[in-house]
Amino acid sequence: MTITTPKPIEPLLRRRKTGFTLVEVLIGATMSAFILAGVLSAFVFLARSGVLIQHYNDMEGQARQALELFAEDVRQASAITWIDANTLTLTVNTLPVRYGYDTAVKAFYRRVTDPVTSVTSTRLLVTDVTTFQFKGYTITGTAITALDTAAALTTANKSTKQLQISLEAARYMDRSLGVERRSQIGASNTVLSSRFILRNKIVNA
Repeated sequence: MTITTPKPIEPLLRRRKTGFTLVEVLIGATMSAFILAGVLSAFVFLARSGVLIQHYNDMEGQARQALELFAEDVRQASAITWIDANTLTLTVNTLPVRYGYDTAVKAFYRRVTDPVTSVTSTRLLVTDVTTFQFKGYTITGTAITALDTAAALTTANKSTKQLQISLEAARYMDRSLGVERRSQIGASNTVLSSRFILRNKIVNA
């Protein structure tokens, strides 16, 4: 007669009920932290890249539209009146059109006053402008400089035949903060236009 003794299963059950050791928990937590840090870094990088691309697109679009509008007015202008080195008024079909750089809002603008209603409308052409300059040239291509006196401005009104714009715009990563520090600049755009000729303005050489 053969008697079979079943193998005790209590050690197996006890082994299955045991949890992770402290070393295993620490290793798992460390690996999870590294993986989470990598995922967050990739997410932040993609977000910053998207913001930069959006800034570049906005600045390029603004600059292109501003130069097209300015070029159209310059080519039709029959006269120019310099206000200062950063502000001038073009006479376009007898209508005064002012272009300038507003240091308060840091924008290149176009301002027109309706002759009938006397209502002035201002359009911001390029925003977030950090540096701006108008450049005037005579009919022979000589640069007009030193627009800092009334006499110089009067002379420039008569001799200006070509105009050029140079500006630099900068967008910050978080524009909602209202704090402008160089370390926060996310994208910048430098614009140097071609020389636009005042075709309808008579200038003696």
